[in-house]
Amino acid sequence: MTESLASVRERHAALVATEPGLRIRERAARLGVSEAGLVAADCGLVSIELTGRPQELFSALGGLGQVLALTRNDWCVHERHGEYTGIEVSEAPVGLVLGPDFDLRVFFSGWAFAYAVTEGGRQSLQFFDKAGVAVHKVYRTGQSDPAAWDAYVARFAAGAKRAVEPQQFPPAQEADAPADAEAFRQHWRALQDTHDFFGMLRKFGVSRVGALRTAGPELGQEVPADAVESLLQRSADSELPIMCFVANRGMVQIHTGPVRKLARTGPWFNVLDERFNLHLNTEAIASCWVVNKPTRDGWVTSLEAFAADGEMIVQFFGARKPGTPELPAWRALLQSLCPQALAA
Repeated sequence: MTESLASVRERHAALVATEPGLRIRERAARLGVSEAGLVAADCGLVSIELTGRPQELFSALGGLGQVLALTRNDWCVHERHGEYTGIEVSEAPVGLVLGPDFDLRVFFSGWAFAYAVTEGGRQSLQFFDKAGVAVHKVYRTGQSDPAAWDAYVARFAAGAKRAVEPQQFPPAQEADAPADAEAFRQHWRALQDTHDFFGMLRKFGVSRVGALRTAGPELGQEVPADAVESLLQRSADSELPIMCFVANRGMVQIHTGPVRKLARTGPWFNVLDERFNLHLNTEAIASCWVVNKPTRDGWVTSLEAFAADGEMIVQFFGARKPGTPELPAWRALLQSLCPQALAA
């Protein structure tokens, strides 16, 4: 049976009374409910459920002015300040934002719940997948358009809130290694675009970490977990522009540019720049890989960090656009992390 909003609220109050310092994801896990379930039940906040097709809700963000966009997974939080321009949304389940401030890839098929939230005086729009996990949040700032924000909420406000009935996603059907390792390596070496990599994984039915273990050191090399911190520090020191990708089931959020202000807080390593923040739990990194892919523009390298369950935590490239080669300084930095030479 679906638990009532009142029951969730009551159990949440008892938890907060004994453990007041928990974040909302931690509280949801302790109570055995989803984060969307806590939001719907007004646990420590006030929410208004929003209704409408996900594509419609998302495309309307373009009128809100300057906001803070946040995408996260369990181990990494990616925040960018800016305005939603260059939104490309249609009937298809995939959308894009290709503006000067935000670079997003949106996967609407799993989107299921949306709320306007007020918490501690701070207003946000929060979007969740069918499992009740947050896929994207938009925070109002001092540069947002107040009238446009209020009009957005009024336009999409539902008449009443539903209790959240989360649905679990089926587990991925992936092998730890391809059935034909040599055919897999040959396919990898014939890639023309970095975007073809996911299709290759699906073709061979292999997990991403399994693919890296199979590829051979010229295509993928495991490096120490502290390579991420080293990469960010060396990029900041040299003012080398990077691309930082953080993803979940419903969203990929990308920062392109330099990083400058770095700081550690316990297990979290942080980028604290004016328009871009990253919060990475480095203790969650179970494996870290330098990945080398051929493209029409030459070889392209990335650094990818994975959790113990094989899910990607964060991914870094050198700043580039299609049609331009990889930055030599980025290539040299990634190669310096590797004990063996990469294919070139």
